[in-house]
Amino acid sequence: MNKLTCLIAALALVGCARFQSKPLSPVESGDRLVARRLDDAGLKEFFTRSAGHAPEVWPLPEWDLNSLTLAAFYFQPSLEVARAQWRVTQAGVKSAGERPNPTLGLTPGYNTSAPSGVNPWMPFFNLDVPIETAGKRGKRTVEAQHLAESARWNVVAVAWQVRRAVRESLVEFTVAERRVDLLTAQVAAQEEAMRLQRQRLAAGAVAAAELTPMQVALSKAQLELGDAISQRAQARVRLADSLGVTAVALEVVRLKFALEEMSARELNPVEGCALALRGRADIRGALAEYAATEDELRLQIAKQYPDVHLNPGYQFDQGENKWTLGITFELPVLNQNRGAIAEAEAKRAEHAARFTELQAKVISEIGSAVAAFNSCRQTQSTLAVLAAAQKSQCESVEQQFKAGAVDRLEVLAARIESGAAALVQLDAQWKLQRAAGALEAAWQRPLDVNQSLVESPQSERKGSSK
Repeated sequence: MNKLTCLIAALALVGCARFQSKPLSPVESGDRLVARRLDDAGLKEFFTRSAGHAPEVWPLPEWDLNSLTLAAFYFQPSLEVARAQWRVTQAGVKSAGERPNPTLGLTPGYNTSAPSGVNPWMPFFNLDVPIETAGKRGKRTVEAQHLAESARWNVVAVAWQVRRAVRESLVEFTVAERRVDLLTAQVAAQEEAMRLQRQRLAAGAVAAAELTPMQVALSKAQLELGDAISQRAQARVRLADSLGVTAVALEVVRLKFALEEMSARELNPVEGCALALRGRADIRGALAEYAATEDELRLQIAKQYPDVHLNPGYQFDQGENKWTLGITFELPVLNQNRGAIAEAEAKRAEHAARFTELQAKVISEIGSAVAAFNSCRQTQSTLAVLAAAQKSQCESVEQQFKAGAVDRLEVLAARIESGAAALVQLDAQWKLQRAAGALEAAWQRPLDVNQSLVESPQSERKGSSK
């Protein structure tokens, strides 16, 4: 009996996992976060895997939206959390597919009245072998697979959120940097104009009251410049946060983003809506969750049928070998799992309602984004014409100055007006890019990659029907 016990213990220990402690150190974790840089060797390897080839130059000489998005996919903690949640559900698939283990019972007995010469011990071994019926394990596995699929689509949805955050912060930084450049030129022109006006005042050509409006305008421009410099620093911090690095890591990096207009034709709210309603990550994830609720309902219905337990046993009774073979199963007389089935049906109905709510939200989001994009583009186009006209006027005044027809002060005034128009146009470009980012997030399709969706939806429908 001792040998049998040792054998059973040895078999139970075969393949057992062992615990490995992985304590978290806030100091070490914080140091790793602070040490993140865009020239990281691991990031280069990630770029190589994503593009299929190594970058020609590393670190990159300049970083645009696509390269920064890849960096965010590598560094961003929120995306790593989504990946970890997906891995948890993948492990759940493995757990759901495991068969239940048999159990071994040992009941030692001793006969105090045994005759002399007869072994008084009566050990009894009982084995319980569970057998699941009605395909419960398969249904449980399919449910876990759908939950894992939903978690996988959640990774995609979080990735889109990361890309949108990177795009918005990169646009904000680009606008802030250009605003600093424009305001710097404005302040320089106003300071020179102020100096010339003071010279005229000293010569008695103008009255002192004429300097007051110019001084007010100069002070206002200087305040706006200081505010723009602060906004640029804050935008850099937000961009770094969207990437998952510190602002210090971006100080030596050249950033690039084009603020030019993307399309010349009007968008219709229907364009791309059908693709989004069946292809967005949150839509696909919600479908997978709904499928999991259907699998849960199937499983609860299958649980109406009781599992079977085989109970073979052996007893050594005072020198005699005795074998037993039993079978047990639950009698569904007090309940037939109706409560759990009703809960599963209600949960399925809830997810169906949530899916409809999500689709309605997507339709509204796309319609709002398209309307905002069209409006901002129209405004930007109008302001672009005005800015071009103001720039042309400024160039004309400069030509007149070279010909001696106007003085230096009139040239500076024209430059100041042209700079003001450029600042207004810059604000319009910012709004247009923000609207474009919202449209990309609603469609979950990059406008620069799928330009045909913007420019020619009819041709795309024809091509897809072939």
